[in-house]
Order: sequence, then C-alpha cells, then structure tokens
Amino acid sequence: MTLTIRPFSTARCTRTLVLLGALFAVLCGASAQAQRMDWDGLTQLAQSRAAGTYQANSDKLPAELASITYDQLRDIRFKPEQSLWRADALPFEAQFFHLGLYQTEPVRIHELMPDGRVNHLPYRGADFDVGKNTFNPASWGDLGHAGFRLHYPLNGQAYKDELVVFQGASYFRALGAGQQYGLSARGLAIDTVGGSGEEFPRFTEFWLQRPAAGATDVTVFALLESPRATGAYRFVIRPGQQTTTTVNARIFLRAGAGPVNTLGIAPLTSMFLTGENQPSARDFRPEVHDSDGLMMVTGEGEWLWRPLQRPTSVTVSSFTMQNPRGFGLMQRDRSFASFEDVEARYERRPSAWVKPLGDWGPGRVELVQLSAPDETHDNIVAYWVPAALPAPGQPLEVAYELAWQGDAQQRPPSSWVTQSRRGYGYTRLSAEEQGRQPQYVLDFTGPALDALPAGATVKAVVSANANGRVLQTLAYPNPATRTWRVTLRVERVDATQPVELRAFLQHNNDTVSETWTHLLLPE
Repeated sequence: MTLTIRPFSTARCTRTLVLLGALFAVLCGASAQAQRMDWDGLTQLAQSRAAGTYQANSDKLPAELASITYDQLRDIRFKPEQSLWRADALPFEAQFFHLGLYQTEPVRIHELMPDGRVNHLPYRGADFDVGKNTFNPASWGDLGHAGFRLHYPLNGQAYKDELVVFQGASYFRALGAGQQYGLSARGLAIDTVGGSGEEFPRFTEFWLQRPAAGATDVTVFALLESPRATGAYRFVIRPGQQTTTTVNARIFLRAGAGPVNTLGIAPLTSMFLTGENQPSARDFRPEVHDSDGLMMVTGEGEWLWRPLQRPTSVTVSSFTMQNPRGFGLMQRDRSFASFEDVEARYERRPSAWVKPLGDWGPGRVELVQLSAPDETHDNIVAYWVPAALPAPGQPLEVAYELAWQGDAQQRPPSSWVTQSRRGYGYTRLSAEEQGRQPQYVLDFTGPALDALPAGATVKAVVSANANGRVLQTLAYPNPATRTWRVTLRVERVDATQPVELRAFLQHNNDTVSETWTHLLLPE
C-alpha cells in the first residue's frame, strides 16, 4: 500500500455509509449484537469525524477515582479469569486497564466477530479486584476502560505472556520472546516540533477481532481522534522471537482546525540517559537507555547510524530522503555488562524497526532529542514526515511493518558500528585543546569486513560540515575484538554552533560499512 492522497470512490462511499450507520448505532448504545463493521466502514467513520469539530471527552470520573493515589490505582487489578477469550481456550486473550490518576479519558472497546458483528465490551466492576480500596465499582455503570493488553504463549505453552499494550493517547508497545518493555510506538505525532505546541492524538475506540482457534496473529482496529486529525487504524500482530505489527492507517486532517506543521508518521518514543558516548561519573551503571541509536536506510540504499544523546536543550535532526526503506530506534547493545542493572535489564529492551510497505515518496526522518532528569522520562522521538500533506477531509494512506527485535535485529548488509566513544587516552594535548578538538573512537564489525583478506587496507572516510575541520583519521584492526577501529579528531570553528560529522569505511573504493553520523553539540 503506497503513501498517497486520493478520494474514495463513490461506490465505496455508498457501501461504507451503510456500515457507518451501523457503527453510529453501536456508538449510541444500540444493541451491538446485530451491528457490523469492517475496514472501509471504520475509514468512513474517521472521515466523517474529520468533517466536524473535535469533541473532547466530557465524561467525569466518579469522585473516588478522580482523587485516587498511585498506590490505590496499583491495587486495582484485572482478574485474569475474566480475560476475553479465555473461556473459549483461544490462543490470544485480552485484559483491560482501569481508569484513574493519569488515565482519565475512557476508551470504548468492542469485540469484532468473524462475520463482522460487533459486541460492545462494557466496563464491569466485577472484572476487577480492587484490593484494599473500599469503593464499590458496581455503582459506576459503563465507565469505559483506560486501555487493554493482549496475551499469548510467547515464551512457552504453559503461560500466556503479555504481548502488546495499548494505553494512553495513541501509545502502544509490544514484546518478542525473551524481551522486556522499553520503547513505545504511537499512532500519530502532531507538531512534536515546529508548531505552537505538541498535540497528542488519542485512540478513542477499539475493535478486537476474535481470533480463530489455532490463530498465529490477531487484528485490532482503532479510531484515532484529536483537535486537528482523525484516523482509521488496523494492526495485525504476529508474535514470535521478533513480534511484528503490520499497521495500515488512513489519516484525515480536520477542516478549519488550524494548520499542521509537522505530521509524524510511525512515531517511536524512547529514553536515553547515559551511554558509552555520554557516561555519567555519578552512576555506577555504565549505560542507561532503552535505545542507543537511530538507524535508517535511504531509498538509494545508504545505511545511516546516529548515536543518541541527551542534550541540554531540544535538538532536532532531519534526514531528507525519497522513499525510505526503513528506520528505527535500536538497542544494539545486548550485554548485561554494559548496563549492570539487575532490575531494569536494559539489555533485554527491544529495538523497533519500521519497514515501509510501498513507496512513501519524498520527506524526512526526524529525530528529536530532549534533556531528561532521569530514566523515568522519555526524551527521544523519531518519525517520518511526508513532504506533502493531504487536503482536509482527504486521506493520507500509509502502511508499514513494525518489528520488535531482540538479539536478532535488523543490520546493514555490510558492517555496522558496535560502539561510539568520545575522549582521549594518553595525550600531550592540553585540556583546552582536548575540549576544542574532541576525539572519537568507533568500532565496526560485519560480514563485509570479515571477508577482507589478511593485510587488507581499509580507509576511514570522514567529513564535517563547515563548522568543523577534520584533523586526523585512522583505521586499523582491533585484534582484541576482531573488529575495525576508527579514531578521528575534529576541531570546532565556532564553539557555539554544532558540528555535523560523517564517517564510513572503504576498501579499494568500495564502501564496506554503514555511515556513522554524529552531531557534536555546542559547549
């Protein structure tokens, strides 16, 4: 499916208007047992919502939930025996999250039967164990839910593990076998930078398609809404060592709702606090991050690696390209010794790789890096920005595969950076010179380098923008790790401005590595 802007045909609209009427009946509380929906019907619902003014949720939480504390909310747990599809012994099960504290806006959740019938799944107080809390959920009626999670026997047949969570705005995250939650994805990002303020679209309604016995994937439909956009979303989730989520989206901008400056497609959100390139003298842990770099491959086939940083102020990097083949926030470092955190287990955090399905046309991958006081704050965002936006009410149709990867993750076919460090060993340079002329040490590994004959000559090709002068480069084998090491030294022209650096390896004029690209921030 390509990224295109086009109206739907009259025939399609006629057919989907019938489905739209059924959907509105569901939304208005009619008997859901007789209602039906499909992908085109959901699209028409999103398109019709885009023609109107955004209606913020006006439901108010019961007083007990409005004033609930963090510990009280943690004490409210969904009863596993009430899981959707458990009684039918299906391979997937769904459990629901309770409203309260930070999650105050309800979502409506339905079950979509194989024949298209829709069954509404109301909030039921009896589905939750309230622990030590003294309130009575039975008196609250159909509050809605804060979100849901799907379970599947990911790591063995004896237990259905948590597979994917949809909760909060348009956030979702998933796991492959042996992984622990780390970074998140979102349905859509609006004006993360470049506008009057970021807008967080919400998934306001979900339809969980009932899986067949023995199914190896599960489908979720969602309606997205915000003051300036709506969208119809379909997620096909396939669990495994690498869990994949195939995402189809039809996005509509609202008429008369104000311009959108930055429309972020396939947004990823992560955390980077410290790393080998930015260590902390106060933390016993060598590194603290959910992701350590942004990897991209352009339409022309160039692989780029951008190590992440924690800047002191908002830093935005844009990579313009035509028809990207992929991008993702990656956790390349998979060694416990790199983190030394027995609770967080950062080496088990997944990478998220976005593979466009079809041509996405011209645009840019944008990386936003923020300061953060600690590891509880996400401070990294990456997404695709199309060069052209649709007219209000017309669809922007996009499809991609999102892979949640562990040790076996996407790599360039040639070779790649395994570590990126900054600093000097023994040197006769003064402290002032070291600050003005930073040095980087990079290690590369991969099949293209492994295939070189003994004694092969490898050259580091290093360049800088106009604010930097490359003073020294050297490429040589690292016998301890059987990798190739590059050291480079650069001098700033204006210390108040950033320096953009690029480096890759060549053998006999053939490129044998990805391109390391780094932003030396002002100091």
